[in-house]
Amino acid sequence: MALRDLLVHVDQTPSALVRLRLAADLAVRHGSFLTALYVREWSRAQLDARKSAELGLASLQGLRDLDRQTEDAIDATADKLRGALAALRRDRGLQAELRVIDGEAAAAVPQYARYADLCVLAPDQPEGPASVNYTFAEHLLFATGRPVLFIPDDKPPPTLGRHVVVAWNSSRPAARSVNDALPLLERAERVTVLMVNPSGFIDERIAPPGEQMVEHLRRHGATTTAAVRIDNVPPRAIADTLQEKAADLGGDILVAGAFGHPRLWEKMLGGVTHDLIAGMRLPILMSH
Repeated sequence: MALRDLLVHVDQTPSALVRLRLAADLAVRHGSFLTALYVREWSRAQLDARKSAELGLASLQGLRDLDRQTEDAIDATADKLRGALAALRRDRGLQAELRVIDGEAAAAVPQYARYADLCVLAPDQPEGPASVNYTFAEHLLFATGRPVLFIPDDKPPPTLGRHVVVAWNSSRPAARSVNDALPLLERAERVTVLMVNPSGFIDERIAPPGEQMVEHLRRHGATTTAAVRIDNVPPRAIADTLQEKAADLGGDILVAGAFGHPRLWEKMLGGVTHDLIAGMRLPILMSH
C-alpha cells in the first residue's frame, strides 16, 4: 500500500505554512503528489471586522475600502503559499500544486479530500451553535470518507510519520483507522501499539490480546515492538492519557478511531473522540 495523493488544507493562519511543510515532508518520503488547497474565503476575524464596520455606520466608501483590503490580504496569502510551495518543489524535489478556489472551505475541502488518500488539516474552534458544538474539524472527519490527519497549531513536531503510535481497543473505528493508516505504518521507523484499560475490551468483547495487533502490523512490514498497556484510567481521562503517553514514547502521530454516528455526529460524537479533537496536543490520524 502507498500514499499516492495527499491533500493539505491551507488558509490565512500562520500555521498553514507549518502544515504545508509537514505535508511536503510526508509526501517526499512516500513519493506522493501533494495538493495544497486554498479556499478564498473571509476568516472569522475579517467577517467580524466587516460586521463591526457596518454596525459602526461606516460610509459606503469605507466598507468598499475594507472589502478591498480584505481581498488583497487573501490574495497576498495565496502568493506567500505559492512561493513557499515553489521553494519546497525546488529544494525537496516535491511534486505538488497549489489550488486556489472560491467558495467555503466546509463545502470544498470534503469534495477535494475524496480524491486524495489522506487529508491534512488543522483543528479549530466551534463554528456553529454552542449546543451543537460544531467544528470544522469534526465536520471534515465525518464528511470526507477519507482518513484525516489533524495537525495542532501548538508545538507541531518537526516531521510526521517516523514514530506512529496506534491507540488500540479492538473496536470497529479503531480497526478502520489502523487499516487506513497502513501506508504510514508500513514506512514508519517505529510503530507502538498503545492500549488503555485493555482488560475491559479484551474481557467484554472476547478480543485477542494487543500482541496479536503487533503481529498483524509486523506482517505488513511495520517495525512494531510489544504493546504498551495502561490500566485503571477514568473514562474522562482517556484522551489525555493517550496523548500524554504517545508524546512520552516519542510519537509524532497518534492513530485513533473516531466514534460517532455519521448522520447525528454533532449530538452523538464519542466522548474520547471529542476530547481528542478539542484538546489536541500532537498530530492525530482518524477515520470514520
